[in-house]
Amino acid sequence: MTSIRRHRRSAVIAGGLGVALALAACSSGGDSGGEESSSGSTTTDCADFESYGDLTGKTVTVYSGIVAPEDQPYVESYQPFEDCTGATVEYTSDKNFEQQILVQAQAGSAPDIAIVPQPGLLQQLVATGKAVAAPDEVAANVDEFWGEDWKAYGTVDGTFYAAPSGASVKSLVWYNPQIFEANGWEVPTTLDELADLTATIAESGQKPWCAGIASGEATGWPITDWMEDMVLRVSDGGPDVYDQWVNHEIAFNSEVPTAALDAVGDYLKNPDYVNAGFGDVNSIATTTFQDAGLGIPQGTCFLHRMASFYASNFPTDGSVTVAEDGNAYAFYLPGETADDKPVLGAGEFNLAFSDRPEVQAFQTYLSTDLWANTKAKASSEITSGGWISANKGLDEANLVNPIDKLSVEILQDPNTVFRFDGSDQMPAAVGSNAFWKQATNWITGQSTADTLDKIEAAWPAS
Repeated sequence: MTSIRRHRRSAVIAGGLGVALALAACSSGGDSGGEESSSGSTTTDCADFESYGDLTGKTVTVYSGIVAPEDQPYVESYQPFEDCTGATVEYTSDKNFEQQILVQAQAGSAPDIAIVPQPGLLQQLVATGKAVAAPDEVAANVDEFWGEDWKAYGTVDGTFYAAPSGASVKSLVWYNPQIFEANGWEVPTTLDELADLTATIAESGQKPWCAGIASGEATGWPITDWMEDMVLRVSDGGPDVYDQWVNHEIAFNSEVPTAALDAVGDYLKNPDYVNAGFGDVNSIATTTFQDAGLGIPQGTCFLHRMASFYASNFPTDGSVTVAEDGNAYAFYLPGETADDKPVLGAGEFNLAFSDRPEVQAFQTYLSTDLWANTKAKASSEITSGGWISANKGLDEANLVNPIDKLSVEILQDPNTVFRFDGSDQMPAAVGSNAFWKQATNWITGQSTADTLDKIEAAWPAS
């Protein structure tokens, strides 16, 4: 195995951030309370860990595709469990995780817990016969802190295996609040208002939207996100029809997917609307997704549909302020009405390959609001944010990144209906092959009908 980085807990984080976080919270309401030491750091209240028992001398192995520097908040979030139970948690990360974890599972050498980024991969791992069902305590926590939609993604053939971990929100449109204020433009709350805003910007002589889908071998994937968001919005069935489409219970070239891709085309294939700062419609195919929205702060681009993680692409030289009153921020991609809240996103799940008591104890900790708040604080301290969870017990006060706070507000909205990225759930021949390739052909001139017919033809027969 190559490119593996092994990390063990330490008392001090590299870079001079001081004493490592040992954060505590009650198991209700996301309270991040705990006694403060004379040095000002927060100490762990081990009363929250008494139910796990004494695990001195026990080791739990964790394997993930989350590498440096994003791995350090994970390592630090495990420390309270280690300090209070006596267990050791060994974290290993690998950029080739998705390939290697299948090899390991099939060979019977899987870690105790894998942080799995896709429901489709989770299903493949369960199919090896080596994964174990989650204990009742984990199921109870998921019932309390997540919705049924999230629990369903961790369930295979009626058996619940994996609690959710982190999350991201994809249903966002990036914009410049300062330019909006200067022009008197309002953030839209419905799809019709979004269409009106787009037309208003275009009538001023500007190209409203910027987009880019170039991503090496994965070129085309941003259009899959666009289409998935529209499938959630253009039919009366909404999320139910989305599920049918993802599971191929309705054809890829049927009525709703066709209407959805045409709805994307209303923006991305309209020469009056794109591609701000880059060229014509065809330039979308050659513009990288990383570069596509960089004109937002400068005012060369006004609207850019991209996920919450896009904030990390802006310069860190002080020229960009990501904030509600800054020169870069995002708004929720609206639904048909202001009350409709379909949300497209992604996330990870904690899947176990052992039911040893120490593994089940650690699984349980990872499914609590205590861990979610501990992890959020660690991320805020170490990487200035960039990590959120759909855990309803996550306290926004533990987040420093404005986009993280916005994303959590969206996820915790009682009207939100969450759906996982569709291409990540489809067979690889479709989701990470035909869908990407034909979406690229579509943006460069191929018709909607031809595009969807070719994707439908790529769907495996069984």
